[in-house]
Amino acid sequence: MSSTTSTSTSTINNTNNPTTYPSNPLYIHPFDHPSLVLEPKVLDGTNYTMWRKSLLASLRAKNKHRFIKRTLHEQSKSNPSNVAWHRCKDMVLSWLYNSLNSDLASNFLYAATPPEIWQDLEERFSQGDFPQ
Repeated sequence: MSSTTSTSTSTINNTNNPTTYPSNPLYIHPFDHPSLVLEPKVLDGTNYTMWRKSLLASLRAKNKHRFIKRTLHEQSKSNPSNVAWHRCKDMVLSWLYNSLNSDLASNFLYAATPPEIWQDLEERFSQGDFPQ
């Protein structure tokens, strides 16, 4: 019985504090930082399909792919996870910027969210690259 109580308490604590639960998409690993390069081959406009597959795999491995797919929504301001959500969103934004060549990155300096960048890149480059 105590193991059930312990497990329930642990789950509640992990849910309430995403920064301590590695399976939570709001968790940021201690080695993750804004200047981290997830994809060493930057998108230059000619390598979209390979870049997309590689970056998506990296984001999935870090449990951050939902930030670009619009399936992890902003938390309400009253939710304690709101700060963690914004921190993760900004981290994913910086990883996206780091994976673009400087000419492309400058086009997205005012993008507010990772899905905006992701969708724009898809509209620009998915037509001229190999089929996905």
